[in-house]
Order: sequence, then structure tokens, then C-alpha cells
Amino acid sequence: MAASPVCFRPHVGLRFSGSASVNNSSRAQFGDGACFGHLVFAPCKGRESSSRNRNSSSSSVRAIAEPVIRKPAPPTIEECEAAVVAGNPPPAPPVPAKPKAPEGTPVITPLTLTSRPRRNRRSPALRAAFQETLITPANFILPLFVHEGEQNTPIGAMPGCYRLGWRHGLIDEVYKARDVGVNSVVLFPKVPDALKTSSGDEAFNPDGLVPRCIRLLKDKFPDLVIYTDVALDPYSSDGHDGIVREDGVIMNDETVHQLCKQAVAQARAGADVVSPSDMMDGRVGAIRRALDSEGYTDVSIMAYTAKYASAFYGPFREALDSNPRFGDKNTYQMNPANYREALIETRADEAEGADIIMVKPAMPYLDVIRLLRDNSSLPVSAYQVSGEYSMIKAAAAAGMLDEKKAMLESLLSIRRAGADVILTYFAIPAAQALAAERF
Repeated sequence: MAASPVCFRPHVGLRFSGSASVNNSSRAQFGDGACFGHLVFAPCKGRESSSRNRNSSSSSVRAIAEPVIRKPAPPTIEECEAAVVAGNPPPAPPVPAKPKAPEGTPVITPLTLTSRPRRNRRSPALRAAFQETLITPANFILPLFVHEGEQNTPIGAMPGCYRLGWRHGLIDEVYKARDVGVNSVVLFPKVPDALKTSSGDEAFNPDGLVPRCIRLLKDKFPDLVIYTDVALDPYSSDGHDGIVREDGVIMNDETVHQLCKQAVAQARAGADVVSPSDMMDGRVGAIRRALDSEGYTDVSIMAYTAKYASAFYGPFREALDSNPRFGDKNTYQMNPANYREALIETRADEAEGADIIMVKPAMPYLDVIRLLRDNSSLPVSAYQVSGEYSMIKAAAAAGMLDEKKAMLESLLSIRRAGADVILTYFAIPAAQALAAERF
């Protein structure tokens, strides 16, 4: 028998998939008005007789023949509560079994302890909740070595670090840093020997390497925070931070005069923060007055407040080829044996207008970082210097340390001691590791 024609009424919310031939047997099974997918099938009265004369194939319909099973409504809140009150709570997982101790564990009477600090360390969620010190890429300042060449040159004593070509390599490295959330850099130049003099005049050349790098970076990344180094050693033919008298004495006031011109040249190029690392007396106040007199009142000063005469600077001096030609820096950098002296330097820098104070190196001087943190309301920075970096890299290369864990632990310890920001050559890999831990 030919199938009866049907008409279609939309029925929202029902499934419609595949195809099926709907005929009298389908209607007999489900009844007139049955719901198939998104369509309702019913006889079309008044048209049935005329349609019988049509070819039966034209009256078959391609549609879904999948009845929808409606789920029963969930019980109401009142019904759920009534079931619980009646002593018929819904099923839940059983109480977990107590973990068994290994064979041979002694049977003891538990200690009577009112406090068990391990309770707050028993799961990752609890440890994260009660973590006192946090570190993020915003806490990092990335030191960058730059030179006049176009190619990046590896630094042998600092694996993974390079003297960057000032045009392309520098830009590429800053892109990498910003991609992982590091938006602060500090520049250190490798100056050609032919430009080095005893008075370090190249330090304030407006078209020198550092001012050019600043202008290039600010043009490309206007919101990048640029710190600069204020000292004469990269520009000095003697390799010292100041002008050297013929008897070997480092001249303080004359050096400060040069440093002021250097700081103004850097500010004029677009530096956000100038950082006198020379350790001359009175240089912070003199630089502040020089900047203000030139209209750079918004340029900050990060003073190297407690900079120690440390053996950990060796790889850095290779990077810049700035080793002293003779003698050492003990007459202006601090004695590693001294602690209270850092407070003298702190009070002087605060009084002279420093915006940030620094301890350098970092890990061997965590006690000094804490001293400055406890005795000053200024932000504290710490420099994880080249020797600290290279020690971790060398130990990891020899299989003695897990590099990632040692890197993060060292940085966390510096933050815990009280540093707000850390100058570190690990800035990019540390930021990458922190991002991976979050996800």
C-alpha cells in the first residue's frame, strides 16, 4: 500500500539525524502526530485521496525516525531534604581506608603534640596556599651585554649569554624577554679599546653605544623599562670605575663630575633609571642634582648601595673586557667582612635622593639584603652576579645540580631575604619555568 502523505510541523528541542522512509508502518508503530527528530508527522486531511494517485516513491519522506526519551525531572530540594531526614541519604563514596605502614614499622603510642607544622605542608594545594614568598617575571631585570658588531658573540665564562649586536641581537633578546613577561633590562657596553681613555670621556658621548641602544629600544618598545650602568670602568683605559691618579689613587670628586655627565647623557637618550655602580662618595646626590637641573626629574636612581669587592665578578669582567689594568677595587668597593657598614651607605644614599637601593652580589650577602630591607622603606634590588650564574651553570653541566630547580631556588631565596627586584642572567629561563609551573 502506498504511504499516506504527511505534513510537517516543527517541534523545537528534538534530535534530527540520518534519514529514514516514513510510511504507514512507521505511523502505525508510533501513531499519528508522533515526534520524529525536529518534525511532527500527522495526516494531511483533504489531500490524502489525491495523493494516492501519485507515484508511491514521491510520497515517501526522508526524515529522522528517532523518538526522544525524556528524562524524569530531578527531585526537588524539599524531597531531597525529606529523604535525608527520614534516614535515607543518597549514596556517597565510602570512607577511605587508612594507608598501611610498611612491614617492620614499630607499633608506638603517638606523640602528644598540640602543634604539628607538617599539617600545613601535606599537599600541594596547602603548600601553595601558605607560601610566604612569591616570585614573578615582574621581579626580574635582565642584564644585557651589547657591542658594536652585528653578530652575537658567546661569552665563554657565562654559558648561554652573549655580547649582543646592538641593532638586531639586542632587539631579538628583548622580544624574547617580553614574550615571557620580563619588561625591564639593564645595559652594559663592550666599548672598543680605541675609545677608552684615562678620563673615560666616551661615557657621555651622546652618540655612544649605550645612548644609541637606548634610543633604539625606546623606539621599538616605548613601555620597556631601561636601566643603565653609571661607572667609568667600561670606558677607562685603566679598567677602574673612576679616574686613576698617577700614584694609583682613585680620584673621587673628579670621577663624580664625569658620572654626572654620563647620567645626563643616558637620561637624554631615554633611560628610565640610571644606576651608579662606581661606589664613589656623594655621587647619588650629585647625579640627582644634575638630572634635576637638566629637567629629568622623573628619571630614577638605583644606587649600588652595598657593592662588595667580590670574587664573583670574574665572568662579568670577561664579558666587558674591563678588568683593572693594575691593582684592585678595594679602596672604593666594600669589604666582604663588613655588615654594619652597609647601613652607613644606605643612610647616605637615602639622604642623597636614591629611589632604589641595591646589594651586590646577592646570594653570598642575603644577610645584608635583609639588613637593608629591615632598615629602609625604599625598594631593595639585588644583583645575582655573573659568578653566581656561572657556578649554577657549571654544576648543572657536570650533573651535580638540577639547573632549573637550583635556578628557581636561588632566586626565591633572594626574594625571601627581602629583594623587590633581582638583576639576573636567568631572567628569561626563570620566567619560562615559572609560566610552566602555573600551567
